[in-house]
Formats: sequence, C-alpha cells, structure tokens
Amino acid sequence: MDPEHKAVLRKHRLEVSGQLLVSDSIVPFLYQEDILTDAQVEDIESQRTDRQKSLKLLDLLPSRGPRAFSAFLRSLHDFGWIRDRLLLELQNPPGPQTTDVVRLPDSLLRKVPSDRELSRLASRLGAEWEAVLMDLGLSAEALFRCRADHSLSTHGAVLAGLVQWRRSEGKTATVCRLLESLRAADVHPSVLESVLM
Repeated sequence: MDPEHKAVLRKHRLEVSGQLLVSDSIVPFLYQEDILTDAQVEDIESQRTDRQKSLKLLDLLPSRGPRAFSAFLRSLHDFGWIRDRLLLELQNPPGPQTTDVVRLPDSLLRKVPSDRELSRLASRLGAEWEAVLMDLGLSAEALFRCRADHSLSTHGAVLAGLVQWRRSEGKTATVCRLLESLRAADVHPSVLESVLM
C-alpha cells in the first residue's frame, strides 16, 4: 500500500472505525477480491464489537499489498460518505495547519520520549487514552492486558501502553509520531507541549 494511502487511513482511523459496519459487505468483498485471507476474516469476525472489527480491518489493510486500498474504497459502496472523505483527503493533502500548530523544534519532534515524559503524558490523557494507544499500533489484546495489569490505576495502564509502544517501535517511537496519534484521537497538541517544555 502506498505511504499516502496508509497515512490517510491512519489519520481517519478513529472516525472511520466509528461509522463502518464491516461484517455485512466490506469483509466479504475484500475476501472475494483476495485481499483478506480466511484467517484474517476469522480474526476480524472474532472481535466483540463493530468498532473493534473495523479497527482490526484497518490494522490489517496496510500490509495487504498494492491493491488493498483501491479494493477497500470499492467495498465502501454502502458508505459513500466515508469513501468521498478519503478520496477528498488524497486530492487535497493538508497544508500546514494554523489552528493547532505546535511550537516544538525539529530536534524535539525527532527524539524518543523518556520514561518521565511518558509518565507525565499518561497523567494528562483523559478518556481518549485507549484511542491514542490504538492509533500508535497497540492491539486490543495489548490494551486489555494493560487495563488488567493496572486495574486500580489508569495512569499505570496508560504508562504501560506507552512504554510498550516505545519498546516495540524503537527509534521510530518519536515525539512526532505521538503527536500524530494525539491529533487522530482529538487530543489538543498543547497537552504534549506541556509535557515536553
């Protein structure tokens, strides 16, 4: 899948997953088009809620080859508004946004956040913390484990998820990537700015 297609799916991940019902026509179509395997269809269908099914599909799509994005768009015939939104985004890539520009220097955006910075961010994230961690690539299973291991402390669960993300992504677990996920979950960038400055 092209990088710009991956970026569009990641940017609209939460919005799309909240509006799609993938079981009815989308998953069968993608299976028919040889985009999804039997095991992947089972994996998607085993998720408990429609939103989790959609998120699982959006997790799998980027790795399903160059035809995956166009097949996904064709599968959206019952969800024309979503298809139009994704196509519009591709035609008009966003310029620099003036509404929530973060005044962080490039050197800071490229660095990997420390334990202390992640802890401070964990204490500032509200109900959106799960959406942020899913956008960072944590699986529903990993999120469940974070919640279960820290059932008495939301801060502990969020911090465990952030540390797990940093460990799995290594040098690509940058402040810039964190910022993208905060934006995707509608968390104002100033939250991260206050943690780092």
